[in-house]
Amino acid sequence: MITLDFTNMMTARGLTPEDINSLKDRLKIIHADITRKKNREFHFLDLPSENTEQLSLIADNVKNTSDFFLLLGIGGSALGPKAILQALKPFYNLKHSPKIFIYDNVDPGTLTSILSIVDLKRTTVNVVTKSGSTVETMASFLILMNALKEVHGDKFSKRIIATTDPEKGALRELSAKTGFRTLPVPPDVGGRYSVLSPVGLLSSSVAGINISGLLKGARDMLKKCSNEDLWKNPAYMTASLMYLLDKKKKRNISVLLPYSDRLKTFSEWYCQLWAESLGKNGAGQTPYPSLGTTDQHSQLQLWIEGPADKVVTFIKIDDYGSDMLISKEDSGSMGYLKNHSLGELIKAEQEATELALQKAGVPNMRLNVPMIDAYYTGQLFLFFELVTAVTGLLYGINPFDQPAVEEGKNLTYGIMGRKGYEQKGLEVSNYRDKLQKSRYKI
Repeated sequence: MITLDFTNMMTARGLTPEDINSLKDRLKIIHADITRKKNREFHFLDLPSENTEQLSLIADNVKNTSDFFLLLGIGGSALGPKAILQALKPFYNLKHSPKIFIYDNVDPGTLTSILSIVDLKRTTVNVVTKSGSTVETMASFLILMNALKEVHGDKFSKRIIATTDPEKGALRELSAKTGFRTLPVPPDVGGRYSVLSPVGLLSSSVAGINISGLLKGARDMLKKCSNEDLWKNPAYMTASLMYLLDKKKKRNISVLLPYSDRLKTFSEWYCQLWAESLGKNGAGQTPYPSLGTTDQHSQLQLWIEGPADKVVTFIKIDDYGSDMLISKEDSGSMGYLKNHSLGELIKAEQEATELALQKAGVPNMRLNVPMIDAYYTGQLFLFFELVTAVTGLLYGINPFDQPAVEEGKNLTYGIMGRKGYEQKGLEVSNYRDKLQKSRYKI
């Protein structure tokens, strides 16, 4: 089981047991709300127990009929699948088939490059959007759908899988008309909390990842985090620490520092989860995706001697699954590395960085992960989702909506001429006129 060590949060410049105990009454209410599923969005906690039989059958069909699998999504619809793939099947496309590409933007250069590689005769496209109207995803999907029509004619729909709302939305309607295969995004689960739904599990299953292990790990972590006592609940404790360090110590930047290349995209996934869930009404912390040991050389100077506004969460790996001896011989000035391994070195780097931060008074805590496999990866996802939700409730905000993001979407619709968004288009036109009159430009 993954464990939490928060000793270095409880320092002279950090927090006290009294600080943490001050949240007990609030956390009892939050715990009761979670237990009763007072917020319908807490349905993400049910995902690890849902049936995956249909999904597995679809994945088997993809593996038997396709050389390429192209996932179209953005935000949580892409970061979650990417994080699983990098953690559990690193360098997947160099060793396995079907080759998996995840397109999560509207950069035409990237899509052109992907289409120059894949053979559409042997490609399955998975379009992932809960609302069915996400403009970036649907724009790229329309391009792919038309391209598949040219190659497959009337049978093009057999090459498309739509992961979307089970009952409503533009993509659901299109699927019903054309006969796409579909998988559901549960209506009460937001994109950034959806990694353990078909959003993240279909591509994982196509890649041969043990999705049963992912879900078992998540279920076991949920069980561990179901204790009302925050001193025995790692998710409640982590949420309390992060909240208190922001409110009491002005530590408003959260650095996530995994010591494994395989968790680099996981760190990026965390950033969307933390930022979009908590950044409301002047509240929240800025998430900071990092990677050990790489960012010791690029960022540690700032963390130690820069503004005192950061809290660091280490992810330490006990067993990397393989190791390499550095040298059996005395190599002069590098002789101290004799008979040591890369595994020893990366663990030494993590411990040294932890101590350096502690000495400098930078609060930090550590998640100890036995190894990176499906089981423990599932634990990581569930843990951080629950921590995020509880932290949001401590702030007194809704950790499941994203009102500021919607404004950007609506203005984009106005620019592109979507019906019903004429007023937003007028706002953009006025903005352009104003800039033109008072632009500072060199």
